Amino acid sequence: MFFQFFNHPSTIASILHLIIVVVLTFRIIMKRPEPGVGLAWLFLIASVPFGGALIYILIGERRISRTRIRRIDQFRSDYQKIAHASLRDRLPAVDWSQHNLLAQGIGLLGESIVGLHATSGSHLQIFSDTEAILKAIAADIDSAQKSVLMEFYIWNEGGAADEVLAALIRAVERGVSCRVLIDAIGARPWWKSKQPKQLRAAGVLVQPALPAGLIHMLFGRFDLRLHRKIVVIDGKSAWTGSMNLVDPRFFKQDSGVGQWVDAMVRVTGPAVVPLAATMVGDWALETGDSLNVLMTDAGLHITEPKGTADIQVVPTGPGTTSDGLLQMMLALVNAAQSEIILTTPYLVPDISLVRALRGASGRGVKVSIILPEKVDSLLTRYASKSYYDDLLETGAEIFLYRDGLLHTKSIMVDGAMSMFGTANLDMRSLWLNYEVALFIFNKEFAEKLRELQNSYLKNSDSIDPRVWSDRPRSQRVLENVFRLVSPLL
Repeated sequence: MFFQFFNHPSTIASILHLIIVVVLTFRIIMKRPEPGVGLAWLFLIASVPFGGALIYILIGERRISRTRIRRIDQFRSDYQKIAHASLRDRLPAVDWSQHNLLAQGIGLLGESIVGLHATSGSHLQIFSDTEAILKAIAADIDSAQKSVLMEFYIWNEGGAADEVLAALIRAVERGVSCRVLIDAIGARPWWKSKQPKQLRAAGVLVQPALPAGLIHMLFGRFDLRLHRKIVVIDGKSAWTGSMNLVDPRFFKQDSGVGQWVDAMVRVTGPAVVPLAATMVGDWALETGDSLNVLMTDAGLHITEPKGTADIQVVPTGPGTTSDGLLQMMLALVNAAQSEIILTTPYLVPDISLVRALRGASGRGVKVSIILPEKVDSLLTRYASKSYYDDLLETGAEIFLYRDGLLHTKSIMVDGAMSMFGTANLDMRSLWLNYEVALFIFNKEFAEKLRELQNSYLKNSDSIDPRVWSDRPRSQRVLENVFRLVSPLL
């Protein structure tokens, strides 16, 4: 009877489930996640037999393959040698006496995260018309004499995006070295199109980033994505920002959110070097190519000062930095004395960032947060709204942009310091994606960014805290349920 009991399938399943719970509980404890995140995973694993454990194995940790870890270690070693030999001492350093005292602290934090100091003497030009951006990138590629480096999360064929493709083919035909790195999942429809074959047939080196599949799932988390957007021309000019390689007139027209609204910056001067090194490093991680050879082939060199902007380039992602981007954002918000204007398509932030924004608002800083009225993610739509009460009750203002999916990722502080780049204010960008952000110490750029943000405000509606507090209880429940789930994704 005793042995029959233990031979019963349900008993065996229960014992296996208990063993799995104990093993994964110990693993989660030793991984030391945020307490709320860890408890959420423990609850899921315990309450959903086998399924909860499978989900944790797939997406519970920032797990990367041993091959990628080995390449990251090699990249760090090679990069440090190159940086110390030819970059660190030759890139013009920032004269922090020209800035707010708190700015130097942010710069030093950035240096400790990426291993390279902020650079002085760059020029930035903001572009917000997406067709003009694509045409300008194509024109820059047409001017290339030695190399073109590109990496994007999404490439979507159609419209002005095809002009970039044509410019790449023209460039490689005249002997320019062209490397294109595109995320394997973000651009999945593009990878199935004829355009990758067109580029390769012409001689462009095209590489998928972070390929996913059943085999890859065994060795690393499949949803870690390359979310960076970088273009570098001859090591002399660069582009980065929120925009994927898409023409919004031809992209996700059936999603019901309108056209995507983006912004990019064109960079000239010394800040081009760390942006180029970021893309070259990503290429080396995917291909195993020598970093030294890649940098030589791309013609990377120190460029002369072109302007007055001081910039710290901060690339982040699993295996390279843990919470570097979050630390930089917190430092920027905590340095604010009078004004913060923030734009992001997705607001599902780490709780520490929420507290920093609440603290800024509470100490008298005018905090304005601009979000799209409609987003393309059901989970984000409700999880984001669960943070409105936290922010509104301390006096922060939240604005909903009406004219499309506002996709620009930016923070402007006190008309003097800014963040501009690829990272959303959500857990995925802060912890899972490979991102890049510019932290800019320059009043001229801050004012230009404020002008762009004000143009968004003119097409936005402010949330009335009293009206918001009267929303139905059923909506509150739904928001808070999605908020609980958001740290797991």
